[in-house]
Amino acid sequence: MLMDIIKARHSIRKYTKKQISREDLDKILEAGNFAPNAGGGQRSMMVAVHNSEMAAHLGRMNLARFNRANLSGSYVSAEQPSVIDDPTMKNGFYDAPTVVCIFCQDDFLFKVADAFCIAENMILQATELGIASCIISRGEETFDSAEGKALCKEWGVPENYTCQCFVILGYIDGSQPASKPRKSNRLVVVE
Repeated sequence: MLMDIIKARHSIRKYTKKQISREDLDKILEAGNFAPNAGGGQRSMMVAVHNSEMAAHLGRMNLARFNRANLSGSYVSAEQPSVIDDPTMKNGFYDAPTVVCIFCQDDFLFKVADAFCIAENMILQATELGIASCIISRGEETFDSAEGKALCKEWGVPENYTCQCFVILGYIDGSQPASKPRKSNRLVVVE
């Protein structure tokens, strides 16, 4: 069953305007809250924005600081295009109506690992619930402004915490993309 959910999960970048339910959001947040975390320290926090207008505003903030010079690739998908594929996109969250911001303690060595464990748990739970999702980077850049710092203060994010990534949530606009074939050289077993 778990492997079926893992295989069914796709990064979705086209969303309808339909908002997810608060009940489903709470289940997704619970999955994130129970993610593995280094040393069991729970040095992270999630801020869920269950408001499509605020999510869109954050998505524009996210993309405003996007530096294309840092790209290591130039193409993601024709089916689910990325901001990499289409420079005319204005919302780094692809108009998903809900976004979860994952913040971690600045001086903690494993903050990125903790954040992405949280994100992975959340997108797997979303998939099980029939909710589309995608993990988005550029967290630090998104809140590195006077407005971003003010939002963090308003939300009660400690000053020594930085956003590591986002999970966007909603319902897919269109059909589920096909899985890409797996490359054969990615698995090595040493016995």
